[in-house]
Amino acid sequence: MSNTQSRVPTPVASEHIPLKARNVSFSWENTPLHWLPGDPFTTHTINVLHLLLPAGERWFVHVYKQVLPYIRDERLRKDVIGFIGQEAMHSQAHDEVLPYLKAQGLDPTPYTAQVDWLFEKLLGDRTLPPGKARKWWLMERVAMIAAIEHYTAFLGDWVLGADELDRRGADPTMLDLLRWHGAEEVEHRSVAFDLFLHVDGGYRRRVRTWATAFTALVFLWQRGTRFFMENDPTLVDGRASFKDFHRSGRAGTLPTTGAMVRSIPRYLSRGYHPSQEGSTAQAVAYLASSPAATAAEKAAAGQGDV
Repeated sequence: MSNTQSRVPTPVASEHIPLKARNVSFSWENTPLHWLPGDPFTTHTINVLHLLLPAGERWFVHVYKQVLPYIRDERLRKDVIGFIGQEAMHSQAHDEVLPYLKAQGLDPTPYTAQVDWLFEKLLGDRTLPPGKARKWWLMERVAMIAAIEHYTAFLGDWVLGADELDRRGADPTMLDLLRWHGAEEVEHRSVAFDLFLHVDGGYRRRVRTWATAFTALVFLWQRGTRFFMENDPTLVDGRASFKDFHRSGRAGTLPTTGAMVRSIPRYLSRGYHPSQEGSTAQAVAYLASSPAATAAEKAAAGQGDV
């Protein structure tokens, strides 16, 4: 197995747009604990995003600020800076959901403390000598972010088309948070992979870090869902299983197991490029109608007029 790209991934040029952070805000006082009515399992499976993303996306930003000096392409530098701005806003928006959960009787602190440890300690900066060792660890994390972004873009694309959530009466504020975030993940889906190709691009590293990222995501997600179900004050003997996940996928309230499995060989293909998946036009169309995103645009325009 060669450690270089034997086939150069082909980006879809029309899918590239300039990135900008949108200073959104959400109000949670009218959102019920089970924001998908009658379905605590789906509610809590998706709620795991609020536990993982604040620490995870702060980690993205921290790593990318370190890699900026290695970027020699000006357009990519601008993309990375736009990515940093969007991810910082995502972290803040999901972080603001946690007090709402606590007020509903679901204190996420025991779980988020473990997630913070993972990103800040296990995946954080290490005391390494300058040179090859320090750069190796930086490149490992850059590659790992590219693998994680494959799945955030997958989820973003899914939630933009998840009409079953609307049909079942999902809370509109939570749906807007998820779809605003999902649309921006689709919008910037190529940045992490392009950065990885620019600073390293080794295929063995891509495969190795994908395996690490995928295993960690599956472990953390099932652990988070079980944490929520077991600690939900409205449930008696709340439980979660992969069978529940499979059933919800077939019902359309979560991604299907098959779609998740099929995403694996696509990422591991030597010709893979994120722009080949999802639709920037669909993402931009949602952002043009999102209550939170349009409110942020109006507020920004008003400040500019002052």
